[in-house]
Amino acid sequence: MVKLIYKPVEREKVSVKIANQIKSLIVEGKLKPGEILPPEKELTKFFNVSRPSLREALNSLKGMGFLDTNQSNRIIIKSLVSEKIFSPLDYFLREDLENVFQLIEVRKAIETWNAYFAAKRATLEDIARIEHSIESMKKVIEEGKSPPARQDADFHLSIAMATHNKIQEHMMFTIWDILLEYFGKYYRILRNEEDILRQHFEIVEAIKQKDSDLARKKIFDHLDGAESRIKEFIEFEKTQDSKHH
Repeated sequence: MVKLIYKPVEREKVSVKIANQIKSLIVEGKLKPGEILPPEKELTKFFNVSRPSLREALNSLKGMGFLDTNQSNRIIIKSLVSEKIFSPLDYFLREDLENVFQLIEVRKAIETWNAYFAAKRATLEDIARIEHSIESMKKVIEEGKSPPARQDADFHLSIAMATHNKIQEHMMFTIWDILLEYFGKYYRILRNEEDILRQHFEIVEAIKQKDSDLARKKIFDHLDGAESRIKEFIEFEKTQDSKHH
């Protein structure tokens, strides 16, 4: 008698089908890191399923690390890059301001290529997203209430999204909180928002012109200038400290 090696085919659960569909959309880049999913009521209509099946699918995706819940209790798309990679980096940057130069070196490597490929691949929707972040930054500067750190971080993230490289995009999203803290400290130190805004306009203009080399150069010059000004500030602080001692 031949030993049976086959198993009966089981009908796939509805929750598994929902989870697979959402997972595919994330992997394909159609659902972006940080994007908020519609409320459960809307999702049940979209999928034409019951709420228990939907919740089972969402909980499954949370367990796999594809979804998370934000402070407003809304479900968001989570970055595919592990947060554990960056927690030591976060501590490293907090410990010493001079460590930020190593972050800038890495940003030069990543973001110059982001700008290069964004100039080649950006859609009209991508351009609109980048320009919106600049306009938001301009508005915050004009109001003068707080530094436009969040808007600046959004600008750089928007360029990464315009590369249509899912790994680049998820990496930038994962270090977004680190960038946000860096930008907040940077603006408090230097207060040169107008210069940064002008540089952002030049970068997006190069992307709109589909001039990859110019876009890469503009963002390199932007980061290089930031590096030089922070070095000047640190040297000034050291001089002041030596005078007081």
